[in-house]
Amino acid sequence: MGAASPLAPAWLALPEDLNALHAPSWAHDVARNDGGELAVGGVTVSELKERFGTPLFVMSEDDFRARARAFRDAFDEAFRELCGGVDVYYAGKAFLSVEVARWVREEGLRLDTCSGGELAVAQRAGLPGAILGLHGNNKSVAEIRRALDLGVGRIVVDSIDELERVARIAQERRAEGEAGVAKVMLRLTPGVHAHTHEFIATAHEDQKFGLSMAPFTAEDAAERGVDPELSAAEQAVDAAVALEGIELLGLHCHIGSQIFEPDGFEIAARKLLSFHDAMQRKHGITLPEMDLGGGHGIAYTPVDTPRPAAEIAQALAAVVREACGELGIGCPRISIEPGRAIVGSTTFTLYEVGTRKTVQAEDPQDSSRTLPRRYVSVDGGMSDNARPVLYDADYSAALANRASDAPAQLSRVVGKHCESGDIVVKDVYLPSDVRAGDLLAVPGTGAYCWALASNYNYLARPGVVAVSGGSARWIIRGETEEDLLNRDMGAAQP
Repeated sequence: MGAASPLAPAWLALPEDLNALHAPSWAHDVARNDGGELAVGGVTVSELKERFGTPLFVMSEDDFRARARAFRDAFDEAFRELCGGVDVYYAGKAFLSVEVARWVREEGLRLDTCSGGELAVAQRAGLPGAILGLHGNNKSVAEIRRALDLGVGRIVVDSIDELERVARIAQERRAEGEAGVAKVMLRLTPGVHAHTHEFIATAHEDQKFGLSMAPFTAEDAAERGVDPELSAAEQAVDAAVALEGIELLGLHCHIGSQIFEPDGFEIAARKLLSFHDAMQRKHGITLPEMDLGGGHGIAYTPVDTPRPAAEIAQALAAVVREACGELGIGCPRISIEPGRAIVGSTTFTLYEVGTRKTVQAEDPQDSSRTLPRRYVSVDGGMSDNARPVLYDADYSAALANRASDAPAQLSRVVGKHCESGDIVVKDVYLPSDVRAGDLLAVPGTGAYCWALASNYNYLARPGVVAVSGGSARWIIRGETEEDLLNRDMGAAQP
């Protein structure tokens, strides 16, 4: 079994069985076979390595579809009597490909995009515009025009500047003889401080997203020439109601990402519903929709405790039902935007081990002595998973090509890039006999890993393989050096 290391963080327990998998971190069809090798849908990692190489993103299509259905069914059931059901928008920014976009539609979900490129993927996948949304804090004129050309179901507007831009483009289209109405939701920042990393908490005031619900200070109001009693959110509603070419569908918020506690969602829902009621009464209008965002956490490590979709849905429905009752209003059509919670655990990254190194690290309990820490280097790194360096994100890892009875050894899994911060898994217990040529699998890499991938050090980005029904296929092929050189205009010169 080995011994616990004083260098391990307090949350990392010494595992009783290094070959066991923490089920919430993995797709439901990932398991060790009789020979101790990791397999997904019956396809072994050695076969995946042989056919597709490493590093490699390995996704369970069946698990993705099951999680998508779970959110759709759970929220429909929880909200059916309250507002007729829920529209579930898969947040494409977490991970998107043409095939994934098709799965989304086939499982009865809608798709949230946040760029022209993501709209292009949806268009290539054949998704109708009515089930698409366009997000983002700085949409270009071209992106807005493209969204209107496609007839997207909603444009989530992030500022008054952008609202006016969308209205102007809609009016120009009308003058050109095209459809001239933009369906809009206003993204608000309700001031809820979610318990997550600073860079992925998005509902507090001091950040780039959304329209603040807090009133201006007297000084700011005087400088802007606005009523000090009006928040930016209320000004935006006033403008949206008055602007030609805008159809205001309702309000939107997103409080952050990788959130486990329910209180932030509940507070945000109450604040939005109260504001929704006030705006309807102020303008004598009906706002038919409200989006409560996503951001539900997944299990990156054994101490993460994600909530099932049904539990999330029932808790949120209870809050919305109570708030609507207190306000004496009907419930608007609710939508949500899970991304990570659907795709995150469907995928693991498969790496090959290269070099190993043991260094001496300062004992956190006694600075006068040192303790050994093992570094295990793999053939990928921060170019295929930027989250550890961006957010100090924790991951876990498992020896994948075989089982081992060797003692546990605290290890740090690192990449091959020329950066000391190129860490894939900061702290994990692995068998002491891990050696060059072994395969390691890092679970929970379906969201914001391939999507954030880069070509740092001129490494080609890994591809993504989908496994279903006992067979594996590319859904995004891996890049080659030739792909990279084809974009270098000097490469074609003698």
